[in-house]
Amino acid sequence: MSKKLFILLVVLMSLSLIGIIFVQSFFINNSLENEEKNFTLSVTRALSFVSRDIQDYEIRKFYGLIQPYIANNKEPDSTAIRQLYITTEDEVNNRTIIHRNTILEERFKVPSLFFEIDTDSIDISNFTSERTTDYFDSATLDGNLAIKPTKTLVEFSNLSEIDKKAYEDSFKTLLREVPIYKRVTALQVETLLRRQLSDEGIELDFEFAIYDDDLATKVQTRNFNKGNAYYGIPIFLDTNNESNYKLWVDFPNRKRFLLSSILKMIVLSIVFTGIIIIAYSSAIYQLIRQRQISQIKSDFINNMTHEFKTPIATINLALDAIRNPKIIEDRDKVMRYLGMIKDENKRMHAQVENVLRISKLEKNELNISKERLKLHDLIEDAVTHIELIVEDRKGYVKTHLNAAKSSVLANESHFTNVIVNILDNAVKYSDDKPKIDLYTENIGNNIILKIADQGNGMSKQVAKRVFEKFYREHTGNVHNVKGHGLGLAYVKRIVEDHQGHISVESEKGKGSTFIIKLPLIS
Repeated sequence: MSKKLFILLVVLMSLSLIGIIFVQSFFINNSLENEEKNFTLSVTRALSFVSRDIQDYEIRKFYGLIQPYIANNKEPDSTAIRQLYITTEDEVNNRTIIHRNTILEERFKVPSLFFEIDTDSIDISNFTSERTTDYFDSATLDGNLAIKPTKTLVEFSNLSEIDKKAYEDSFKTLLREVPIYKRVTALQVETLLRRQLSDEGIELDFEFAIYDDDLATKVQTRNFNKGNAYYGIPIFLDTNNESNYKLWVDFPNRKRFLLSSILKMIVLSIVFTGIIIIAYSSAIYQLIRQRQISQIKSDFINNMTHEFKTPIATINLALDAIRNPKIIEDRDKVMRYLGMIKDENKRMHAQVENVLRISKLEKNELNISKERLKLHDLIEDAVTHIELIVEDRKGYVKTHLNAAKSSVLANESHFTNVIVNILDNAVKYSDDKPKIDLYTENIGNNIILKIADQGNGMSKQVAKRVFEKFYREHTGNVHNVKGHGLGLAYVKRIVEDHQGHISVESEKGKGSTFIIKLPLIS
């Protein structure tokens, strides 16, 4: 995959993920706003019903108080009668129509104590209406009207609906000056509010207060705070549907209640968005990892090709020399060339074995039998493998075996290879004379092996990845150091298989120190 295509793919995936998160956030925010609107509508409707119920209760209460004083069987304190006569001539039917409306006014004195006003009593009038219509024939013997009407209609009415409205308006006017705490109690308001809110499906704690314009009244809950009040509606409307009183309600846990209504949706959105983010991150990581592996494998193939070119070329030259008639008769030269062919063959075989060994380790197919061994003996044996090379380059390898105990459970062949690999790297990555020191010490129930060199060293970034398979520090197209990035990966796997730990400390231009920690056995 080309770099441009890779970047384009990452950008498109990132934009898609951001878009999904944005849409989810917009959807959740929109749902929350809808819940807020529905909540406001429900509370407003409940407050309207409470305002109506408070006023209706007050009117019923005072109507009930005065009812005994204006009952039908109660003797009024005074009465008055008013009559209205209307006479019309019906020429078509040759008759006279006389309509009479008699209104009886009964006055009752009611104690003013009911209304909390200063006068001793107030007068309340009850009106009763009697409507009579007489029909007389116009034809008479002596020119006068007939004495008896031919038809009489009589209607009685106490004007109940009109009275009710009149009483209601009168109560509103009389009670307007009564203190609010004498008209309604906090318990009544709370009871009505709780019932109406419950009917609207709102089971939530609330605080409330009745304000006279901007002044607080005694009708309120203890923890009410006007600054947090969210909903208000007028109560005790007068005959003009106006009022100085307003009922305010606050819900301290309103936001939590609204969030709880869409909590399941929020949780599911977060879960699925999280899954998408994890899948996206994993996909990006795998893409980057695959790109790195592709690059590393490409470098590995180049290095392996370089590693095999030299021995193959040497073998071809040796075979060509042996075929020479002058050389084939010289036994010493033939044996020398055959030795070169054998050595180069071993070298290629070792490279292949190293690759196969790493593959088996990854598949857990490499059976490593362990036995009790002295780590110091393994170190001495490993040093002998590189002594001649170090001496040939005028360098040195010194051992400082200070550990009192060195018995470990290890595989002799594999762990010797571990030490040899590290020593071989110390030689290869030293441009000048190789200078190598090996130290051992006991810390607790462990033995520590440090292999320090004064070679080229490496940067911190390289040191973090030096144990990765196929990894080698990029040096352009220069192959002055042989290898394929498998040696230290093999070392790490073997050390871990021995329940040990390996790390490296290095500084560019000053050398490296590899530290191996292994558990001791008694």
